[in-house]
Amino acid sequence: MSNKAISYLCSHIMITMTEERSLNFLEEIIEADIAAGKNDGRVHTRFPPEPNGYLHIGHATSICLNFGLARKYNGKCNLRFDDTNPVTEETEYVESIKYDIKWLLEGTGSVWANELYASDYFETLYGFAVELIKKGLAYVAEAFQITLHQMVMF
Repeated sequence: MSNKAISYLCSHIMITMTEERSLNFLEEIIEADIAAGKNDGRVHTRFPPEPNGYLHIGHATSICLNFGLARKYNGKCNLRFDDTNPVTEETEYVESIKYDIKWLLEGTGSVWANELYASDYFETLYGFAVELIKKGLAYVAEAFQITLHQMVMF
């Protein structure tokens, strides 16, 4: 698919989301949450790519959906890199992803609200895990991977 075709697709998806039509299931959930006063009516989505390769057409759909929903509901969309595997991640991919998103959203008026990295809050996530373990709501499995697989399968 050509760059122009992908850009047109994204623009069309975002325009369609603002037209009068029936809601998709995500819009139904968002509108129910807004009506119930959840999060003070704020909508905040995120696009979480793993920086271990270049974007593909599946990513374009997610970008259009997440940025489009944020735009439709006057919300925000974060670009949150899921950098949980440092062996496969490179700065080249981060820069490429940012460039591709800017290109794809060009002319839509959308841009990410915050650029975040999962690794920036590992300590916080670790603290949550410790609290869940202390409360008896989680545990650490000390079995080998094959043993865990057998436990799940049987």
